[in-house]
Amino acid sequence: MSKEKFPSEKNLDEKETASTPEAAKKKATEDKKATEDKEAKKDNHDEKLAKEIADLKDKNKELEDKYLRSEAEIQNMQNRYSKERAQLIKYESQSLAKDILPAVDNLERALSVEADDDVSKQLKKGVKMTLDSLTKALKDHGIVEIEAEDVKFDPTLHQAVQTVVAENDDQKDHVVQVLQKGYQYKDRTLRPAMVVVAQ
Repeated sequence: MSKEKFPSEKNLDEKETASTPEAAKKKATEDKKATEDKEAKKDNHDEKLAKEIADLKDKNKELEDKYLRSEAEIQNMQNRYSKERAQLIKYESQSLAKDILPAVDNLERALSVEADDDVSKQLKKGVKMTLDSLTKALKDHGIVEIEAEDVKFDPTLHQAVQTVVAENDDQKDHVVQVLQKGYQYKDRTLRPAMVVVAQ
């Protein structure tokens, strides 16, 4: 019988040859190269992740900035809307008052006419009552007559349609005659008083 090696013995021989210095060096080099490849892949993967995180942070910052700007814009619009609404409510009667003022002027002109008989006096009394109730309604809604007679001329309240020579220094730049009454609605000039100013 020839002497054959058992399979287990073959394996031992291979192991012995594998553990030779050249084989061990080769194996160590291969292991080292595999480890370096793994580390390089890991480093590359880490770099990609770091770049992705940085990009996401930048994008997040940009979106947050846009959000804050949008929020501020919405807040500004709401404030502007509230102010405009408050202005509209505050001055809601302005256009009606402007339309009523000519009627007040006409009633005052009617009262300036002399009444000599009883019928005219009664009619004048009715006109006076109408004017009084209309004036009261205007005052109740914040519409008041602008003081003009003998006061210093104010271009925001008065409209000078004529000038006359002042009789003395105290009269200079003062209103000497009111041609048409002016009216104020709250803090706004509804209609400036048409006046004659001394110069």
